Amino acid sequence: MLMNLCILDRVRCNLVFLLLPFFSIPVLLLAKPYFLSKKSHHPIVHADSDNGDSAEDDHGLGEIIIHQAIETIEFVLGMVSNTASYLRLWALSLAHSELATVFWEKAMLTTLNMNWFAAYLGFIVFAGVTFGVLLLMDVLECFLHALRLHWVEFQNKFYAADGVRFAPYSFKQVIKESQG
Repeated sequence: MLMNLCILDRVRCNLVFLLLPFFSIPVLLLAKPYFLSKKSHHPIVHADSDNGDSAEDDHGLGEIIIHQAIETIEFVLGMVSNTASYLRLWALSLAHSELATVFWEKAMLTTLNMNWFAAYLGFIVFAGVTFGVLLLMDVLECFLHALRLHWVEFQNKFYAADGVRFAPYSFKQVIKESQG
């Protein structure tokens, strides 16, 4: 009885977690334009990247809705992309586990019932193959995860293609500005 109740609660919980992102999409899409339309209409100021002047633009509700629709699509695609990226890392971990099991069964378990020299050779083969293949897979997994964190996570959080020209940080420029 208790086991059936736990399984039923887990199914309900999984259903809620599955449907929650689908119900949050309309909130993402409509909440910001609604609150911006209810707010007093102050012009939005953009900095001009060429000469440092500021220009005032009055954005209408239609433009805000289109901009929010684009941001919502980017958010949903980023969420799917992040999930797929973590699934790729999970698949590498699963392959690592399965290969370790296969190497153990084929190299060690088949030679344990033979004489001591065969078991010794089986261990050498098991250790060499495990070290070679699985260590390379671990390095690949770490590399992919670091690459994913740098490019996917970093670019999603801090990069916005808003039309402002990129100016890399320069110590020479900072020193020149502080002296002159």
